[in-house]
Amino acid sequence: MNILIYILFGIGLAFNGLGSFALIRFPDVYTRLHWATKCTTFGSIFTTAAVIVYGFARGGAAYHTLAIHSIVALIALLITNPTGAHAIARATYRSGVKPKFAVVDKLEEKS
Repeated sequence: MNILIYILFGIGLAFNGLGSFALIRFPDVYTRLHWATKCTTFGSIFTTAAVIVYGFARGGAAYHTLAIHSIVALIALLITNPTGAHAIARATYRSGVKPKFAVVDKLEEKS
């Protein structure tokens, strides 16, 4: 069971590291936001899954409570992370910041 927990933490750490790398590497706010949101969401899923496995494998009321709280936090994260990223991207676009390498802007046609 410990091996599964370490694997889940390792995958989560790798995704969160990729999300951090995306903030430095990519050229504009849209690609940075896209990559960072996807990577940190997946990273949080795997690290929280490791905590849930640990809580249910360990046994005892306190550890089960830890696992249940982690499930609730994961559900909240899965709802708020993409929603927040969408709101940030929409506000950025409405403030006039255009994508760096956009060839066709279909959103401008609708405005």
